[in-house]
Amino acid sequence: MTLPSHGGDSSLESLLSGVGNIVEFLRNQQAGPNAYPGVPAEYTNWRDEQRAWQQTCVLFNQSYHMAELMVEGPDALAFLNGLGINSFKGFVPDKAKQFVPCSHDGYVIGDVILFYLAENQFNLVGRAPTLNWVLFNAQIGRHRVTCTYDERTAARPDPQNRRHYRYQLQGPNASKVIESATGRPAPDLKFFNMCWMEIAGRKVHALRHGMAGQPGFELMGPWADGPAIHAALVEAGKAHGLKLVGGRCYSSNTLESGWIPSPLPAVYSGEKMKPYREWLTVNHYEAKASIGGSFVSDNIEDYYLTPWELGYGLFVKFDHEFIGRAALEKLAAGPHRKKVTLALDNVSVTDALFTMFDQGLRAKFIEFPSAVYSMHPFDRVTVDGKLAGLSTWVGYSANEGKMLTLAMIDERYAKPGTEVTFVWGEPDGGTTKPTVERHKQVEIKAVVSPVPYSNVARTGYADSWRNKSA
Repeated sequence: MTLPSHGGDSSLESLLSGVGNIVEFLRNQQAGPNAYPGVPAEYTNWRDEQRAWQQTCVLFNQSYHMAELMVEGPDALAFLNGLGINSFKGFVPDKAKQFVPCSHDGYVIGDVILFYLAENQFNLVGRAPTLNWVLFNAQIGRHRVTCTYDERTAARPDPQNRRHYRYQLQGPNASKVIESATGRPAPDLKFFNMCWMEIAGRKVHALRHGMAGQPGFELMGPWADGPAIHAALVEAGKAHGLKLVGGRCYSSNTLESGWIPSPLPAVYSGEKMKPYREWLTVNHYEAKASIGGSFVSDNIEDYYLTPWELGYGLFVKFDHEFIGRAALEKLAAGPHRKKVTLALDNVSVTDALFTMFDQGLRAKFIEFPSAVYSMHPFDRVTVDGKLAGLSTWVGYSANEGKMLTLAMIDERYAKPGTEVTFVWGEPDGGTTKPTVERHKQVEIKAVVSPVPYSNVARTGYADSWRNKSA
């Protein structure tokens, strides 16, 4: 088994035992939002790049910022089935799914895309917390599996030597670009199904996917083939309005599609999770993660999220044994906070922006298009001054002409049209994160809206969390 080297580093458990309050430690981490390396901040300008995923087509280069974990061996399917809340019934090669593992207490550790590449061969792609959890369980268990970790570019010594390239074509013209690049009609695939195609004389594995709330394909293959495939897609896209998307714009697409990319891994507490914290080191993601925003609690577990809060309730299937099942069976009856979009009031947002011209203490600066300033944002959503839910992602959509947030709201306030208040900025002038300047908190009016906010994302997909209330 190939594991990230621990190199004698001290454990996350020993680190946390010396910091006092875990929340205060994570809120004052010296880390801003996740970076999107390997691509320019903007190829043209982020407004046109955003508009292209709704109006024509975009090409996302995802080859750099996500980690991968290959899981192979005769027990690979059973092993993964014992970790995820998802049912594996009907899961066969050339299919993919969102894979969601939970802690022993039923709180989400993260989510990634799980590709069923071939018999006994799987690839998990996404953020590190889920992959670390899978690695740990492979190491301590007795399953006949081999795990190979391919670290994201920002955390590896050889950034130009990864296992796979990974591109996404998204937008109403995505199929036309595929037709031009392959010389064949675009494959008629169901959502999250895969097939093979040929581009620039090379075999390409294609997944039917839709990241920006629009139909599209995710394309992957050997790293060495990446430049040729990319060039062919760019050339094919010239006739179809294709635009490349830079790192500045990339993370804002989730505001329209409704996916919450930032659940804090629920690993920092609980006796059953202690062996895992002892396995994790001070150099792992979990030891470097930062929390930001107006929501502050002394209890780290108030930052943990359940599958239902993330809109993944329909994924929870009790047809198999998995870590966290007993806890989720108790939680299943609810109540559950509901995932929604908050459309921020234009005047309230403008009032906050207007403080930038004051000479006194100003509101926290609102970055465009993504206003996220920590790895895991948690902002208060209130009704009549009382906590009604949490916002976990915020930014601007040029397509909608709105500042939007993705939030989880108490069910009694979750009806579209309900007026709430979004609290922007950290208390007491802000934490010591380098992305946080001294500022004052402000209240911004907001209206509860559907999730996804994009009408195409709500109506254009097969049955999934995007168009089903979970």
